[in-house]
Amino acid sequence: MLKPLLILFLISPDAASSSGQNYSIASEFILIGFSNFPQQLLPSFFLLYLLMYLFTLLGNLLIMGTIWREHSLHTPMYLFLCALSISEILFTVAVTPRMLADMLSTHRSITFVACASQMFFSFTFGFTHSFLLMIMGYDRYVAICRPLRYNTLMSPRGCTRLVSCCWAGGSVMGMMLTLIVFHLTFCGSNEIQHFGCHVFALLKLACGKETASVTMGVILVCVTALMGCLFLIILSYVFIVAAILRIPSAEGRHKTFSTCVSHLTIVVVHYGFASIIYLKPKGSHSMDSNTLMATTYTVFTPFLSPIIFSLRNKELK
Repeated sequence: MLKPLLILFLISPDAASSSGQNYSIASEFILIGFSNFPQQLLPSFFLLYLLMYLFTLLGNLLIMGTIWREHSLHTPMYLFLCALSISEILFTVAVTPRMLADMLSTHRSITFVACASQMFFSFTFGFTHSFLLMIMGYDRYVAICRPLRYNTLMSPRGCTRLVSCCWAGGSVMGMMLTLIVFHLTFCGSNEIQHFGCHVFALLKLACGKETASVTMGVILVCVTALMGCLFLIILSYVFIVAAILRIPSAEGRHKTFSTCVSHLTIVVVHYGFASIIYLKPKGSHSMDSNTLMATTYTVFTPFLSPIIFSLRNKELK
């Protein structure tokens, strides 16, 4: 009884009868994903992505454990790094296990409610990740440009509030976008051209007059939030670079900038791969190449994160 009730709650009751048409409402979806690849390649892809997934989990857990045990790392920067590791783990858990299971399965269907849940969690942890990168940039700005006020602005209570706001903001964004998308009616084909419940692949299956406006709304919200975070990060580094250039000695400039290298590298990787996926020209790529490109953001970027922070950070090493 719960499944039909959830479906009726998420789907607009009037959408199915819009324009006087009778639609057969989809109650489950088929994840196409890797099904178009040659079957002999799938075990190799499975092993590669499984190893990357396990390394991502292990690397982030080691970072969290190290920060927890070492009292010298109980500083705002490492508190934010710990929160970032948690968001990385939860994001990969929301998407990757399902992708791995479908690689070796012939039954790639996902229920309506499970698809909505996956979208909610991937949105929540994805936005949380971006918000955390933003406040990590703010932390570096305060440490370098306002060192005398650092302990006041980055007090334990203040840092806890910033992290809580990131998680709350990510949850609100995830819930809002998921409810907006799943309030539409999905009719006709139920095949999602993706290995997960990706929002834009799912919107292509929606029907009704609201679809175009919802698609534009989702794009506007995502672009505004993510570009807003990127703008504030860039603004922080403009002030940081200006402050570093005022340091008289080359050694002092290098030492100061080295505290920002890990964060700056992650920002470039995070937004770089996201741009490759979301800003690529339409119609110039095959389904297989689109699938592989999507894995760079969902699998490869989280895989790189613990490596970058571990290798570029002396204290953590």
